[in-house]
Amino acid sequence: MTARHRLLAILVAAVWGGNFLFIHIGLEHFPPLFLAGLRMLVIAVPTLLFVPRPQVKLRWLIGYGLGFGTIQFVFLFVAMDVGMPTGLASLVLQASAPFTVLLGAVLLRERLSARQAAGIGLAVAGLLAIAVARAQAAALLPLLLTLIGALGWAFGNLCSRLAAPPKPMQLTLWMCVIPPIPLFGMSFLTEGAGAGIHALGEAFTPAGLPGLASVLYLSVFATVLGSGIWTWLMRRYPAGVVAPYSLLVPVVGIALAFLVLDERPSVTELVAAAVIVGGVLLGTPRPARTAPDDVAGAPAPQADSTEPAVRTA
Repeated sequence: MTARHRLLAILVAAVWGGNFLFIHIGLEHFPPLFLAGLRMLVIAVPTLLFVPRPQVKLRWLIGYGLGFGTIQFVFLFVAMDVGMPTGLASLVLQASAPFTVLLGAVLLRERLSARQAAGIGLAVAGLLAIAVARAQAAALLPLLLTLIGALGWAFGNLCSRLAAPPKPMQLTLWMCVIPPIPLFGMSFLTEGAGAGIHALGEAFTPAGLPGLASVLYLSVFATVLGSGIWTWLMRRYPAGVVAPYSLLVPVVGIALAFLVLDERPSVTELVAAAVIVGGVLLGTPRPARTAPDDVAGAPAPQADSTEPAVRTA
C-alpha cells in the first residue's frame, strides 16, 4: 500500500472515530433503529433520483447493504442505547478487522502471512481482555451486541470487495438504498410508529439541532466520505491489507469520548486498546515499491495474496 493510500485509510479512521460521538448525540434525540434508518434515508433518496446503479451483481450490492448498512448499525446503535460506552464501542466494533481478515482467508482464499496472523492475534487478545472485564462488571450484553455489529461490518467488507465496482462511490451510495426498509420496519415493530416521527419533528427546533447535526455527520461524512474511500481501498487491495486500519478508529473514538463526554476508560481497557493498536501496526504489511507515476484513481488488477495490487507504468 502506498503512503498516499495509507493516509486515506487513516483519514477514514479519523472520520469513523468521530462517528461514535455523533451516534451518542443522535441517540439523545432519536430512537436507535429510527436513527439508523434516517441516516441511510438521507443518502438513499438523492441516490435513487440522481445516481446510476453501479454495474455490479445484485447479490453483492444487497449483501453490502445488509452487512455494512443494516446489521452493523442495528446492533451498534442498540448496544450504545442500552449502555455501551461511546469510547468502548469505538474499540470493540473494530473486531470487524480480524473478522474480515479471517473471512477473507476462508471465503476468498487470501493468504494470511505469519506477521498478519500475529497482529490479528494481538488484536483478538485485546478484545478478549475487554470482554472479560465487561463480564465481571455485569455489562456483557452491550458488548455482545457490538461484536455482532462488527461481524456485519466484516460481511459487508467482503461483499464490497467481491462486487469489484468500476466506480466505488456509486456502490457506496447505492448500498444506502438497501437498509432503510428493514431499519424502519424494525423501528416500527419495536419502537412504535410515532416515536421516530415525533423525534424528527423535534429535530427542527433549537433544542433538536444537535440531533439533526448528528444525522448529517453520520450520513455525509461517515457514510459517503468514509465508506466511499474505504470501498475504493477495498477494491484496490486485498481485504487483509485494508481492514486492519479500522483498528485505528478507537484512538479517535476513545479520545473524543474522554474530552467531550468525560468517559474515563479503566486501566484494563486502556491496556487492551494499546494491544489492539499494536496488533494493527504489526498486522499491516510493509508498503510495496511503486512507480513514481502511480495514479490513485487508476484501476488496479485483482490480487489473491496479501501483497497489494498496484498499477505501474
